[in-house]
Amino acid sequence: MSHVLEQLQWRYATKKFDSGKKLSTEKLSILKTAFDLTATSFGLQPLKLVIVSEETIKQELVEFSFNQQMVGDCSHLLVLCIESEVNEQYIVDHFKLIQEVRQTPREILDPYQEYLIGHFGDKEKIEVDEWMTKQAYLAMGNLLTVCALEEIDACPMEGFQPAEYDRLLGLKERGLRSVLVMPVGYRHKEDMFSQLKKVRRGVEEVIVEI
Repeated sequence: MSHVLEQLQWRYATKKFDSGKKLSTEKLSILKTAFDLTATSFGLQPLKLVIVSEETIKQELVEFSFNQQMVGDCSHLLVLCIESEVNEQYIVDHFKLIQEVRQTPREILDPYQEYLIGHFGDKEKIEVDEWMTKQAYLAMGNLLTVCALEEIDACPMEGFQPAEYDRLLGLKERGLRSVLVMPVGYRHKEDMFSQLKKVRRGVEEVIVEI
C-alpha cells in the first residue's frame, strides 16, 4: 500500500483531542501554505482561514458548536470563511496580482478580467455565496489530506452556529463569513473512535468506469 493510502487509512474524524499537545510552528505553517495552495474556481481564492489558538476563545466557541468539546480541546481551531462579496474591485485586484507574478501582458488578461466581472455581476448574491462555500469545501478536503500526511488529527465540522462565530471572532468587520470549522491537533489516547475500523462502501461500489 502506498504511503498516501496508509495515511488516509490512519486518519479519522477525531472526537477527543489531547489538549496538552500542540501543533508546532512548522506544522501550522504547512497547513497555512496548503490552504493558500488549494485549487479554487477561476483561481480567485474567495476564502480566508481564521486560526484560533487562544484558549479562552476556543472554550467560548464550544457553546456555539453544539457543545462539541473538540473545539475547546484541540490545538488550533481552523475556521474556513468566505469573503463578504466578490465584486469588480476584487476581480481587478486578482488580475493585478497575476500580472505582477507572471508578467502577463494586459491584452491577454483584460478580456478574461472583463468576462469574470460580467459573470459575477450577473449573479445574485446567494449564488455567489453558494459558489464561494463550495470553494471552502475544496479547501477543507485538501487540508484533511495534508493533515493525514503530516499525522495531524482533524475533525471536519458543519455543526456550529456561524452567526455566533462571526460575532465572537469579529468576522463581519473583516468582510468574512464562517462556513466550516476544523479542529486540529493530536488524538487523545482515550478516543474510542481511533480504534474503530473504517467503514466504507468499497472501491467496487463507489467507482464507475466507462
